[in-house]
Amino acid sequence: MYNLLISAGAALVTFLLISLAAGFQYWWAGLLAALLVFMGSFLLISRYVTRKLEAIMEPAMKDIQAQRFEKGIRDLKGALRYAKWQIYVESQINSAIGMVYFVRRDFATAFPYLEKGFFKNWVTMGMLGVTYMKRNKLDKMRETFDKAVIATPKESLLWSLYGYCLNESGESVKACEVVAKGLSKLPGDENLKQNLELLREGKKMKMRGYGEMWLQFHLESLAAIQKQQMAAMGGRRRAVRK
Repeated sequence: MYNLLISAGAALVTFLLISLAAGFQYWWAGLLAALLVFMGSFLLISRYVTRKLEAIMEPAMKDIQAQRFEKGIRDLKGALRYAKWQIYVESQINSAIGMVYFVRRDFATAFPYLEKGFFKNWVTMGMLGVTYMKRNKLDKMRETFDKAVIATPKESLLWSLYGYCLNESGESVKACEVVAKGLSKLPGDENLKQNLELLREGKKMKMRGYGEMWLQFHLESLAAIQKQQMAAMGGRRRAVRK
């Protein structure tokens, strides 16, 4: 990473200059100055790169929200020119691009971006796990979800999603263990509690309680979602007639 290399170089030059000027018996003074230069340089460059990224990514995400997908994705890809300047920049941008393609159901295009995504972005890690499940790569699915829950242990939907994918893959016992572990991290979570009971009874998990956050993983067909919406509308009509 350029930021790290530049900061380390500046620190080394500072150490040598002070040590030569004051004598190597005062190496500790050179080291102290070098550490200060390293930290200052690293922070300044980090802030500069962050501002540049924000100037690109904020308008890009607004374009995507306004359905101008191609322009937004093109701008996000343009931000990759800063990938070598700072750690995790490339993976965070790849996560953003992968999420857009996945939400649009362009799963094949989303996959390589999600694979190179940021491990602390639990949503895109979940999308990657779902993709592995659909491709019957269960070892990779478990590896992805395990990494995600370690990085983000306090997200209820992530634990339920992991359990759901395991259950759909025929691993109901492991699904129970995962959801129970999630409940131990989030005591009292109603969604996890309900799903753990359903799994223990050999029934299908109920994920609708998570709302649109659940729907973005595309694990329910559009027909099923529309059927539920129509049923809900019918129920409201009957309530009005009464």
